[in-house]
Amino acid sequence: MDTIMQFDRDKMRAVILRACHSCNVEDLGAVKLNKVLYYFDMISYAHHRYSVTGAVYRKRPNGPTSDQLLFLLRDMARDGEMEIRTVDYFGYLKKEYHAKVAEPEHILNNAERALLDDVLDFVCNQNTAKSISEYSHKLPWEMAEMGGVIGYETAMLLFPSQPSPEAFDLAARGMTEVEATQSKRGPVAMSSIGDFRSRLLSATGQH
Repeated sequence: MDTIMQFDRDKMRAVILRACHSCNVEDLGAVKLNKVLYYFDMISYAHHRYSVTGAVYRKRPNGPTSDQLLFLLRDMARDGEMEIRTVDYFGYLKKEYHAKVAEPEHILNNAERALLDDVLDFVCNQNTAKSISEYSHKLPWEMAEMGGVIGYETAMLLFPSQPSPEAFDLAARGMTEVEATQSKRGPVAMSSIGDFRSRLLSATGQH
């Protein structure tokens, strides 16, 4: 059973604008922007049991992508909030995102901004588009059919540890059993967002 979230357009817009202002323009193409949103929402769900943007993510060859992202970027470009350029990048076409407005205040709370900043550093500064795509091919991605929804109930499997067969089966059975188990065990063990970031970097051999 897939977890249904309420999409929050304002939250995703704030995430996009913060990402554009925080990352060098050459470090944030379409692949990385999708991964920023995916990790941001999934880590939030694993830790707090809610997705910040409520976006739907699907399995694609280059990793998870958001159903809502292209439509929101189109609207932001139309409204003059964003300029989207297609540039040549070593023989490949790549998107560049140039924010024309500031990140809105009071949309993301302090905890959300702190998590997002760590995700931005991991995706934009610590990885290339190729390496972050490869890294995103983890159990949640593997469990979905190509083009199918990646359920939020699989978020716990993103953490860089060897999942037991019981954990894999639990995620596959769906949200109801995950919620029941998590209510007994509490949120995924994580002393801080920084701890999660260090574990991500360790899992990819980066320091």
